[in-house]
Amino acid sequence: MKLGVNIDHVAVLREARKVNDPDILNALYVACASGAEQITIHLREDRRHIKDIDAKNIMQFSQLPVNLECSINREILDIVSELKPHRATLVPEKREEVTTEGGLDVFSFKSEIASAIKKLHSSSIPVSLFVDPSLEAIKASKELGAEMVELHTGSFANIFAMLNSSLSHSNHSIKELELSRSELERRVELSLEDIKNAAIYAKKLGLEVAAGHGLNYHNVSYMMEIKEITELNIGQSIVAKSIFCGLSDAIKEMKELTTRK
Repeated sequence: MKLGVNIDHVAVLREARKVNDPDILNALYVACASGAEQITIHLREDRRHIKDIDAKNIMQFSQLPVNLECSINREILDIVSELKPHRATLVPEKREEVTTEGGLDVFSFKSEIASAIKKLHSSSIPVSLFVDPSLEAIKASKELGAEMVELHTGSFANIFAMLNSSLSHSNHSIKELELSRSELERRVELSLEDIKNAAIYAKKLGLEVAAGHGLNYHNVSYMMEIKEITELNIGQSIVAKSIFCGLSDAIKEMKELTTRK
């Protein structure tokens, strides 16, 4: 399993004070030295964390492949085409969201996505589409010409978090807790089944398969059971843990969890 470390949240912390501390390049160097196999960043239209100069510097100094997430905005695509990352991952964007929520709508924006892929391919940049784990979205991704899909695991992560939360709440009766736990466990299984089926279908169509969003030290083991998934992109949970143990140890621990025995 390839571990892509998303260092966007280091830039989020930097932007809290609008100073170059923490330095995003330090995060890059630590990730490269601590077991990451890919660097993932997201150049958003509003530049809320990663800036143009960050993306340029990371591309210049990274010893690892860079997966650059971006929208289908023309200005952004021009920048990505010039930077020539090892891969571009097309993702949806909403200005009001805290982080990317939900997969790319490969149906409503089919022509725009096709145009974006054509532009990136003209610069010899492979393309991945960040999509919900549905067979229809996988089929559309293949038809649009993407080489890879990244399955959105946010729904699974949210349900899993709710399940863990319900187990720690003692203000419910045992009957209410069991009903809630039973339903949440069922939903976790259904969500995992969707991810697994999407991964199998994508692999069958010849697409590479990644997964990401909401994955952390508690739930990542479920992704390891799906052999068709060969790459995980994880950021927030690693950066959050690094506050207490340091970025290098946080990455090393995640790498250990994502190493298939």
